Formats: sequence, C-alpha cells, structure tokens
Amino acid sequence: MSEKAIAVKAQKVEEVADQFKNSASAVVVDARGLTVAQSTDLRHQLRQEGVVLEVIKNKILTRAAEKAGYAELNDVFAGPSAVAFSTEDAIAPSRILKKFADANEKLEIKGGVVDGNIANLEDISKYASLPSREGLLGQLMAEFQFSIRSFAYAVKAVQEKLEEDGTATPVEEAPAAE
Repeated sequence: MSEKAIAVKAQKVEEVADQFKNSASAVVVDARGLTVAQSTDLRHQLRQEGVVLEVIKNKILTRAAEKAGYAELNDVFAGPSAVAFSTEDAIAPSRILKKFADANEKLEIKGGVVDGNIANLEDISKYASLPSREGLLGQLMAEFQFSIRSFAYAVKAVQEKLEEDGTATPVEEAPAAE
C-alpha cells in the first residue's frame, strides 16, 4: 500500500473519530438489500432531521471508534455498515431508523452510541419510542403552563373566599392591553 493511500485512510479515520466524538448519536445499520428507491427515501428522511448516513469500511470504523473511546462498538462492525450521525438530536436517528426498519425488514439496526453511551438494539428501540426534541419541549411547556394556570386559579379562589368573608376588598382587574 502506498504512503498516499495510508495517509488518505488515516485522514478518514480521523474524520470518522471526530464524527463519533462530536455527534449526539451515531447508529450503525446494515442496509444491504435495500433498493435504490428505499435507500434514497431513508437518506431523505434522515437529512430532514439533520442526520447524515455514511457507508464506511469496517476497518476504518473500528479504528475511529477506538480513537473516539467507543471500542465496545467494534462487535457491531461486521458485514456492511452504514452509520447515521446526528449532531443535534440524539433521538432522531434511532426514531427514523427504527420506523424505517419496521417497514423494511432489509434494514438491520446493529447498535450505536446515544448521548455518549453505547446502545444495543434494545436501547435504540427504547430511544426510538421517545418523542422528538420539539415534542419533549412542547410537553415541558404544557407542564409549566398547567402549573402556572393552577396557581392562578388557587390565588383567585383564595381572593374570592376572602371577599365572601368580608375580610378583603375586591381587587380591580387591570384594563386589557390594546
């Protein structure tokens, strides 16, 4: 092997190691047997969520995973491997790939890294069942609104009770902002 080829492979190992280190999640799949149309559809779905799917040689993946501190992943690098990297949403690759694998039995999820933790197929399935980041933020906001609304009703009920008892004077409501 020429020095140039070795340098190119070393550079690729560095790039993939950086992807592992900088990603919120990286899910490894075997996409062997998918048609071109299915593969294109999968990549499109992933791209919409900011996820990049790359087919990478196992030897490069093995070295990159070791360099990134994920040597435990080396067991999943058997047969053809593609990796879905997400830098923003740790759940998106799991959710999209699980849904796609359920509809297309040719796609096999092997394992990966989610939020810095090694994940097997069972873990990835659990992550896939979680709502998206936006969905979780929406649920959190709804909880905050519910708490604030409950507090406001409680304050109003106390005020009304005090007014009934005659121990408090009614509070004038502020005029509505125009």
